[in-house]
Parts: sequence; C-alpha cells; structure tokens
Amino acid sequence: MDNHNAIEVSNLTKVYKLYNKQTDRLKETLSLSKKKYHQDFKALDQVSFNVKSGECLGIIGKNGSGKSTLLKILTGVLTPTSGSMKVTGKISALLELGAGFNPDFTGMENIYLNGTIMGYSQLEMDGKIDDILGFADIGEFIHQPVKSYSSGMFVRLAFAVAINVEPDILIIDEALSVGDLRFQQKCYRKIDELKKTKTVLFVTHDLSVINKYCDRVLWINEGVLLEDGDPKMISKKYQAFMIGADFKKINFNKPTEDAGDITEYPFEEEVDSLSDELDVMGDEKALITGASLLDLITGDKTSVVEGDQELKLLIKMDVFKVLENPIVGFTIKDRLGNIISQTNSYVLGVEMETLSPSKNYIFSFDFRFPNLNHGQYTISPAIASGTQEDHRQHSWVHDALVLQVLPLGYEELSGIVHLSDVEFSSLNRKQG
Repeated sequence: MDNHNAIEVSNLTKVYKLYNKQTDRLKETLSLSKKKYHQDFKALDQVSFNVKSGECLGIIGKNGSGKSTLLKILTGVLTPTSGSMKVTGKISALLELGAGFNPDFTGMENIYLNGTIMGYSQLEMDGKIDDILGFADIGEFIHQPVKSYSSGMFVRLAFAVAINVEPDILIIDEALSVGDLRFQQKCYRKIDELKKTKTVLFVTHDLSVINKYCDRVLWINEGVLLEDGDPKMISKKYQAFMIGADFKKINFNKPTEDAGDITEYPFEEEVDSLSDELDVMGDEKALITGASLLDLITGDKTSVVEGDQELKLLIKMDVFKVLENPIVGFTIKDRLGNIISQTNSYVLGVEMETLSPSKNYIFSFDFRFPNLNHGQYTISPAIASGTQEDHRQHSWVHDALVLQVLPLGYEELSGIVHLSDVEFSSLNRKQG
C-alpha cells in the first residue's frame, strides 16, 4: 500500500435549502427584503477524513445520514457548501441506479458514453468491450434501451463498466444489493481482487461485507462523522445503536469466592428494565422485570454478539408468592420465532432454594454463544417452579432482548443447538 492519500476531506459541509411550497423558492428569489422562506438542512456537517491509496473504506449509517451525499461530492456530482477535498487518481463510481446512464440509449451506447466521460477514445473502449460484456452477461439485452432493463440487469452492466475503465478509486453506493446472489458474490470476488491494487469505497448496510473486506469504516449519523476506525468494533456499536441499545462500559464486579450460590451484585441498576409492550405469559406469583446481556470478559453491555463469545445474561425479577423448586431459564429464537437453543437451572443440575416474596432477585447465566448464521435473534427469559417434565410457568417474557449476530465463524445449523459451558447462579437477593 502506498503511503500517500488518495482522498483528503477537510471540514466538508453540505447544506440544502428546504421549502414548504414551490412558490416559496420564487418568493425568496424576488424578495427585496431578503426574507428567508426556507429551512437549512445539513446533510453533512464538518466531516473530515483521509483515505490512503490502496485502502478499502466502508461507510455505514442509517438511511438519510449523509452517506450518498458524501459519495456524490467525492465523485463531483454535487458541490459542497463549505470545506475542501482532494482526490488523487481516476474515480469510477457506481452510485444509485441510473446515474451516469442515458435511459434512452442502448446498453452498448451507454458503455461508450461512459468511456468517453472517463476520457477514453472509441478505439480504447473497443479493446475493453469484450471484458465488459463478459462480466455483465446480459446477452442480447445489450442492444436494448437501458430503460427496459430490470434493476438486476442494470447493475450488472453498470458494475462491469465501472471495474473495466481502470479506475484508481472505485466507489460503490449500495447498488450491489439489487443483484442476484451469484452476481453479488462475483462482484465481491472482483472487489477482493481490486482492493489489492486500487482504493475502494463503498456504502452498505451489510456488516458482514464491512467486516470481511474493509480496512477501516466510517460511521456517519445525521451528517456527523461519529466513528472512524476498526470495522469490527464500530460494527458492534452501530448495530447496538440501530436496535436502540446502549453500547457502554459498566462497572462489572465478579462475585466473591466465599459468597456461595447467592452473591452480592452491587450494580443491579445496570440490569435494564423491560418494556411494558413485551408479551408476557404466566401467573401472578412472579414477574421478570429486567434483563441485560454482558460480554463476560470485558463487562460491556452488548446486543451484538459473535459465535463462541463468552456472555453473561442477567435476569431480574420480583417474586410475590413463595416459589418452591424454582426454575430459571431462557430461550434463544431466530427472527421467525423458531427455538434455536434453550437452557435452565434444572437441566444444569442447580438446586435452588425456595424463593420468598422479595424484591430484586437477580439470576445469572454465564455461557458461550453458539455459532449461528448472521442475523437477528431474541432471548426470552422465564421463571417457573416444579420439574423439567412437570412445572408451572410464572413469568415468560417473549423476545425480551434483541441480538444482532455477526457472521464470524458461523456455520449452517438446523434444529436446536447446544449451549456450551453454561453456568447459572443467583445474585443480590434481598429479603422483603
């Protein structure tokens, strides 16, 4: 990798004028008093960063955060309101569908049009046409107007052109999400090849792509650059942010060795209260009121996990009537509600004492998260009494915690999977 910067961005700001009515634009233009009829909207606010030559940079952020505006400024489609940028090298960009293509031209005509825009002669493009057509693989449609193309056909042609005009910098804005699976994989193999010698920037909501291909990632939110750094760590923070969870360090203390099965846990306020909108089944003998998931090594609260990560699940509950032979457990389900894994204190062989009416019982499961496919999963905690075969459910909170699983080391799974290295204990019992 070269040491020089391919892209330098300093205090880049883009402000749009928003008008409530079309006539307000005319009124403002003709107003002698310079009356303001618009509201300013900052799509980008003082954004600064550098991209080294040969670096692969990912850009993430929720919809409307300013990602596409940033790429359009870098490619010269938009001009910034203030700030500066410097781009060294030839840029080839695959922005939103339709950008840079004339819908009335055929695919072939658009290939030569884009080549001309990039500074190539017709003879030079003649030498590239076979590679472009071979990669796009859209057959006789290459001679049809692109306005008749499906989104998948369009992105095939656009990507094929973008990678074959020998860019120094390749910029991609979400376009690959509309392609079929095989073509997406073909494109990512090409990106993997290009990033060895080219500078690559791309916007995507797929964090598996960010973690696999990117050297760095920028997280932009509402026009502000929040994070710039390690893809793995920023991905975790971003996913926690997107599902409404805090990603923060808490003051986690492990129980003392002589505390026995019931231990003092001085940070019970760190167990998050559950929403009143969650579905709960059970009777009136007990109620689960809170749950949190922590990284067992660092003590961080988290809602983004990986396979084999060591975790601590805290379950907080109120007990209103005496519970003999109590059982505390939890279930992991996929986004369709299928049970992936489950465990409880009974199957773990933990003999629990009778629970008396009290406040602030906290129970803890230490376990290693199973290797699951990338996606969202939920944890549903429960409290019952009796035996595994014959028990009464007192409180079962469906989907109390929502998790995002990162695809690091996952494998295809079917049915219920086994949770390994599970330890159960109760924490911070206070008599009423």
